[in-house]
Amino acid sequence: MTVSAEHSVKPLSARPPLDRRLSVAPMMDCTDRHYRYLVRQISRHTLLYSEMVTTGAVLHGPRERLLGFDGIEHPIALQLGGSDADELARSAEIAQAWGYDEVNLNVGCPSDRVQTGRFGACLLKEPETVRAACAAMRSACDLPVTVKTRIGVDDLDSYAHLLAFVDHVASAGVTSFTLHARKAWLQGLSPKENREVPPLDYARVHRLKADRPQLEIILNGGLQTLARARAEVDAGIDGAMIGRAAYGDPWMLAEADPWLAGTPAPSADRRQVVDAMVAYARRMQAADVQVKRVAQHMLGLASGLPGARHFRRYLSEHTRADDAPPERIAEAWDLVEAARARAEAKRAEAAA
Repeated sequence: MTVSAEHSVKPLSARPPLDRRLSVAPMMDCTDRHYRYLVRQISRHTLLYSEMVTTGAVLHGPRERLLGFDGIEHPIALQLGGSDADELARSAEIAQAWGYDEVNLNVGCPSDRVQTGRFGACLLKEPETVRAACAAMRSACDLPVTVKTRIGVDDLDSYAHLLAFVDHVASAGVTSFTLHARKAWLQGLSPKENREVPPLDYARVHRLKADRPQLEIILNGGLQTLARARAEVDAGIDGAMIGRAAYGDPWMLAEADPWLAGTPAPSADRRQVVDAMVAYARRMQAADVQVKRVAQHMLGLASGLPGARHFRRYLSEHTRADDAPPERIAEAWDLVEAARARAEAKRAEAAA
């Protein structure tokens, strides 16, 4: 299966500094090109991240499938998984050639797979490895090189260790760090439990910003609403990264552009988003991408509306077939509009 390349390579001189006040976290099986295209119908200014892609995949895998994106997805960052400085440098060079706006090193994922490959959260125990990797990436490309990490790992969970780790990596020229405000346990917790069980410590992230004001510090972890994200930024950090909440309810980002750029959202309502995604799914289907690959990321679009459950069910069941037409997405949304009309009629009747 191939998709024609539609990424756009911006000249480096034409790239404005990235606004990281709001971003959507890299999430495996979630933040692929189809989800990112969906988000761009809701917000044009939120910084988006790819799923984590290992250096081995970048260097030897199908690059169009792994790295391809639509030009509308800018600003977009590629998150890399790896620990070998040479492989990361070559991957960063490829990221620049493909037109990404940033390259980010994963120092936070605690899964068994990344531990076996010696990357992710286990690298919190190897600050020199991370420093050398970042230095190599910065030498290989002109993109911003950033790091996403946890605030601690296993028993290395003191503030002193975090500060020393950040200082060591910053000595390679890294100036932007995203902190998932939980420690990671490499043994005993599943990746899902590592997102929920270790307690959040936002105060530690704010303390880091206060102690290192010259660095850009982004807070991640447990942010459920755009209002909470804005509140954390107002409290002194440089940016907020929202994860699962923005995947489960992408429309929550509809107020992002008024905040970030003083401009309205690109779609006035969710119906406009649906229509855009139907057209997109039709284009993807012509490139041999099944409609279900697009529809699977839209299940949360009706979150909070009457008929949301019926929308999810219809979308799941009626786009399952490999030859399902894009119109199934619009038909699913018709159920939401019908449920909303019934709810409004009931309210009008009650008020009469």
